[in-house]
Amino acid sequence: MSLIIKKTVLFCAAVITCVAASAQPKTYSVANAHSHNDYENQVPFFTAYNAQFGSIEADIFLQNGELIVAHDSIELKKHRTLDKYYLTPLFYAVQKNNGHAYPDTTKQLQMLIDIKSDSINTLNKLIDILKQIPLLSNNKSIKWVITGNRPASSLFTTYPSFISFDGELYKNYSMQALTRIVMLSDDFRNYSQWNGNNLIAGKDRSVLQTAISKAHQLHKPVRFWDAPDNKNTWKQFMQLKVDFINTDHINELAGFLNKK
Repeated sequence: MSLIIKKTVLFCAAVITCVAASAQPKTYSVANAHSHNDYENQVPFFTAYNAQFGSIEADIFLQNGELIVAHDSIELKKHRTLDKYYLTPLFYAVQKNNGHAYPDTTKQLQMLIDIKSDSINTLNKLIDILKQIPLLSNNKSIKWVITGNRPASSLFTTYPSFISFDGELYKNYSMQALTRIVMLSDDFRNYSQWNGNNLIAGKDRSVLQTAISKAHQLHKPVRFWDAPDNKNTWKQFMQLKVDFINTDHINELAGFLNKK
């Protein structure tokens, strides 16, 4: 191998290493916390927001022209609208914070919208609503990220710039689609059946590390859902450099991270 080729290979390896490193959290805080199925909490939105979580999730259905927050069709009867539970309280919070998601202007909020009904029509309805609220849609401190039923990745770039997407970790995307993907997520059970106790087995850890490295080499944060949700798991995920820690236990995770 010539000296020039050797230098080129070493340079490329260094670039990949730097990019991967820059995608990993150097320190953990509540900015790395994700409120999974947030609307199932006794106090939706405000519990995670007051804890200053970096990411909050709402599942939505399009029903009779309205966006209803629900995990499945049975919950639709509760008639929890996205507007009442999330958009309105977020709007007033941003107003209070002089246009920022949080009083600390360096903090960002990711609103992860999990589409449960038709991907195209539901997303179009969401876009129509957000266009009417520029304080939320045209806001650099808020990311609107679509997960669940998504349109084909070839269509990602056709949507307004305030809409981003949650990619699926196991998939390979075109460079064009990756420009609109801001996170890569997957079902933890596709990688391990670990129950959250003791340490993750060596083989499973290796599989997880490979998947996480793939995301970081693309400069994308990573999140796992359907994972154990306890202090030991959070510690293990931090060691693995998982960027967003999924939880249904907002106050417990907030307390754990704030001690860090």
